[in-house]
Amino acid sequence: MAQPSVILATASYDHTIRFWEAKSGRCYRTIQYPDSQVNRLEITPDKRFLAAAGNSHIRLFDVNSNSPQPVISYDSHTSNVMAVGFHCDGNWMYSGSEDGTVRIWDLRTGTCQREYESRAAVNTVVLHPNQKELISGDQNGNIRVWDLAANSCSCELVPEVDTAVRSLTVMWDGSLVVAANNRGTCYVWRLLKGTQTITCFEPLHKLQAHDGYILKCLLSPEFCDPNRYLATASSDHTVKIWNVDGFKLEKTLVGHQRWVWDCVFSADGAYLITASSDNTARLWTMSTGEAIRVYQGHHKAAVCCALHDGAESAPS
Repeated sequence: MAQPSVILATASYDHTIRFWEAKSGRCYRTIQYPDSQVNRLEITPDKRFLAAAGNSHIRLFDVNSNSPQPVISYDSHTSNVMAVGFHCDGNWMYSGSEDGTVRIWDLRTGTCQREYESRAAVNTVVLHPNQKELISGDQNGNIRVWDLAANSCSCELVPEVDTAVRSLTVMWDGSLVVAANNRGTCYVWRLLKGTQTITCFEPLHKLQAHDGYILKCLLSPEFCDPNRYLATASSDHTVKIWNVDGFKLEKTLVGHQRWVWDCVFSADGAYLITASSDNTARLWTMSTGEAIRVYQGHHKAAVCCALHDGAESAPS
């Protein structure tokens, strides 16, 4: 099976993962996922595998195969896995779970190499572009930085007490971090390097982005520069696009009929994919804010999406 240059996948409460042709909107592969719902999808940097985070496992599927079986399963979590991602060289994977832990996994063997205790259900984890720190957000409103070299928590923040941190995103150059919460608020910090290698947070902006929950916040990728955007996906059925320079509202993406759970930028930042409780995923063009493709096929809420349309960052 030839590898497509653009890999687009969605997962739904209908217990399926679907792969789509981005341009035509055709679904070319469906994986049945009977064991649980899928909370998060992520594609490996080399484009070879898709990780599906469920309850209470992570499964890795071969992108270039028609096999319905996972290549490997990662099984140490004891509750819903809400976050998953990869080191840039693809050697290890990180995850966060409602069991209150952040874990690091050897991608090839499936063994859990490290475990960090957040003491509350973890909703979101991102890897700092320096590849040396994980940042997690939890249900109690805590943000923690995990220093992988020191193997400990190096920083702790609580932007709003008892307000769950839903989503975290870091600018590709490590200059900004944004946290979105259940009250529709985004907190923005400048990231500063101290005399040590520990990242320090300098408050920059507080943005009341939506009246409802923010379910996902995402900063635009490197090849979108010099334009820098923040996308916020919400329970109010919209996605808003903010200019990071001053955090002015640029566009509101209107079209989904229900909650928008997830979003992902194309590699050049010119397009955005979204997934919604209206059972669809959509492709939006950033220049006009229009939906130019609707991906229809799921029978229940589409809650996560993954896209890799850039170059492989490691040899296949």
